[in-house]
Amino acid sequence: MPPMSRLGRLFAVVAWIEAFTWAGLLVGMFLKYVTETTEAGVWLFGRLHGGAFVLFVVVTLIAAVRLRWGWFRTLVALASAVPPLTTLLAEWWLKRTGHLAEPAEREAAQAPDAELQPTR
Repeated sequence: MPPMSRLGRLFAVVAWIEAFTWAGLLVGMFLKYVTETTEAGVWLFGRLHGGAFVLFVVVTLIAAVRLRWGWFRTLVALASAVPPLTTLLAEWWLKRTGHLAEPAEREAAQAPDAELQPTR
């Protein structure tokens, strides 16, 4: 697996932030609508999650173009921002498949080693 690029690391960090703010919003909604104790969680995490969501979409689109993901990976990554915490799954999948690395490094890691090829 090739090392992550700077943009790949940024994508991973933003994916974690988006998931964290989603979790905070879920807790806030529980406190507001189930226990009816406070609206502070929804007030705070609603704003934070909105910003994190927009940031995730922007970073995803930039990463998709620069890291050459193709339309399927791009749509899956964008769709992962909708259900709670699934940006973590998208980050894991893209990292595991090497798509958070620079395209040249990803291709070099997938190509067979020239040293192992018999010479004629």
